[in-house]
Amino acid sequence: MITLSNVTMTFGNHPVLDDIFLQIKPGEFVFLVGQTGAGKSTLLRLMYMDILPTEGIVSVGKYSSSNIEKREKPYLRRTLGIVFQDYRLMEDRNVFDNVAFTLHVTGEKSKHIKKKVLHALGDIGLAHQRNKMAHELSGGEQQRVVIARALVNSPLFLLADEPTGNLDPGTSHEILQLLRDINTRGTAVIMATHNYDLVRRTNERIVQVKNGKVYDVVMK
Repeated sequence: MITLSNVTMTFGNHPVLDDIFLQIKPGEFVFLVGQTGAGKSTLLRLMYMDILPTEGIVSVGKYSSSNIEKREKPYLRRTLGIVFQDYRLMEDRNVFDNVAFTLHVTGEKSKHIKKKVLHALGDIGLAHQRNKMAHELSGGEQQRVVIARALVNSPLFLLADEPTGNLDPGTSHEILQLLRDINTRGTAVIMATHNYDLVRRTNERIVQVKNGKVYDVVMK
């Protein structure tokens, strides 16, 4: 369970989020929608505790922003997968090594790494591309590698920050369908987007971020 209780987030004198309450349950698929700069990325950063709230409490499973220690944050992030808009792939490593890097960082035993990486790449349909370098892939393929890297630790929640922001409409829908497939296998997905066309006629939960507040909405 991810819970933000009475959370306010201020940067300098600029309030971004104001006394919000938001709860996301295991297995949910949640779209965070709102204009650029509304606070969607801030919400995600609060969830993986890259930043801590100015006021209020963020709880992710057994971890709480009120008392989490620096040494605990890597353990928190093992329960989360994070997908960035700008890929953040290492250009000097191939697809396999980009995904395996996450496991090396978290101390996974070497004998388990190959199996986990190939399983994650299989899930996103790129096992056959494992020896290619990142620059040899299309934008959509690079984003799939980022998703595989986020999935390789079998997270409970996948946080995706504008994962289709740099992609054409057709590829964007492919990535969205991939995230839906991941969700049907039990991983909760929280996807931030300002692309309302992607969320129209959806059955997933939609949370709008606007004027520092969050609202559950129904698209028409």
